[in-house]
Amino acid sequence: MPPGAKEVPKDKVDATSVPEGTPTTAWTEGDGSTIGVIAQEGGCGKASVEIAEQNAQVVKVVLVETTPVDQQICTMDIRYPPLTAKLDAPLGDRQVVLSTRQDTK
Repeated sequence: MPPGAKEVPKDKVDATSVPEGTPTTAWTEGDGSTIGVIAQEGGCGKASVEIAEQNAQVVKVVLVETTPVDQQICTMDIRYPPLTAKLDAPLGDRQVVLSTRQDTK
């Protein structure tokens, strides 16, 4: 987590739909309207984060790994970049629901 960030309590993070071994740390920055997560990417993949839904009870965060359509020679390393996304309002006591998606581009 970056300096000054506030970790989202583990009981406020629902990571039941992410694969085992996927990072599940979440935090807020500033006034709480920026949410941060640790994504996972590897080889030619590039990680990004999307806010799929946000309402008074929940913020649904999708960790996306995009890989190239064309076959390439890629390294076999796994990276864990920290990513952030802007919320419409500070997170407050809302539940954070994490999910993952694989895209090709």
